[in-house]
Amino acid sequence: MIIIDKPYVSNFLITTIKENNIQIISTTNAREMIKDESLSWISEKEARYIFDNDPETRVYTNSENSISWIEKNFSSSDLPTQINIFKNKIKFRELIKDSFPDYFFLGTKYSDLRKIIIEGIKFPFIIKPAVGFFSLAVHKVDDIRQWNKVLDKIETEVEQLKGIYPKEVVDITDFIFEEYIEGEEYAIDCYYDEKGEPVILNILHHIFSSESDVSDRIYSTSKEIMEKYSNVIQDFLITIGTKTKLRNFPAHVEVRIGSNGKIVPIEVNPLRYGGLCTTGDISWYAYGINSYRYFLENKKPDWKDIFSTREDSKYSIIVLNNNSGFDENEIDYFDYDLLLNDFKKPMSLRKIDFKKYLVFGFLFIETTVGEDQELNQILTSDLRKYIKLKKKS
Repeated sequence: MIIIDKPYVSNFLITTIKENNIQIISTTNAREMIKDESLSWISEKEARYIFDNDPETRVYTNSENSISWIEKNFSSSDLPTQINIFKNKIKFRELIKDSFPDYFFLGTKYSDLRKIIIEGIKFPFIIKPAVGFFSLAVHKVDDIRQWNKVLDKIETEVEQLKGIYPKEVVDITDFIFEEYIEGEEYAIDCYYDEKGEPVILNILHHIFSSESDVSDRIYSTSKEIMEKYSNVIQDFLITIGTKTKLRNFPAHVEVRIGSNGKIVPIEVNPLRYGGLCTTGDISWYAYGINSYRYFLENKKPDWKDIFSTREDSKYSIIVLNNNSGFDENEIDYFDYDLLLNDFKKPMSLRKIDFKKYLVFGFLFIETTVGEDQELNQILTSDLRKYIKLKKKS
């Protein structure tokens, strides 16, 4: 069954639900977002009955906004405990620290950030909310001089975040300091089957513009990326799944892989793929894989067949985060048509209310492996080219 919640559900996911008669729980938010009465709606009471009678029932959600609903309605299962372990990065680090004994982390209250004796922490490090989403209030700190500036930025961002996401998604009560690991960052969509074996549905390279960049601008996947890292990531997923006893469980996992091939976990996002229907949808455009069906129907990709027709292609998600320096209230609109003109093979454009969610939208594109001009240009863009400001009175 599927739980739909705010802030966004893609037409692709809605179509998947409709064409495959997937049970969708009739919550208030789901009904508000999807008006189609022909879907296989089931009541909240019926959903509880199904799950209570068969705890192995597969559940997927498009949004972590639904976590509180799951905790309330599926409380007899392991799901609330597993979700809580993954959503709280401090608890997650505590759980896996024996498998990664050399990795430094420190949890602290937001109210105590300015009291931390920062000289006792090795630079560079990453500071972020213990319960977070979408690189919000995440910063890399290179030295003591930068720390006070980062603190000021965090305080400003915390004020901006108030009221945007529920505390199950972004909670600024606690923050975590983490060791910065040299290497490349990757995001993985996967699920654990009925035996607890992980099934990888895609691997995306999270590309940054510089060492100080922690934004979510570009994620790319290709045959080369998938083949290079699938084995080491599979082993890592087995470690995580074993410690948390995952069964029939979808997840969006983020890791960093060093030049020595060592893999270090960043976070595990439970019961969903990439936020706002991003990575879950791009698997279809890139590889012909419907990630939602593959999980719900226990299907496994035939990568040999898939790659036979995608030798030279790279598929990317472009996150149109507002790094322009303009306040949302200054902006009249974002010129999506102008944006599309800058790409040869756009696949899908998703527009988001930037005043509510601090992002203009998402663009899926196809490029040729080795030809990264379009990606490099948008990676370093402040997006001002596409932003139209309100006329000053």
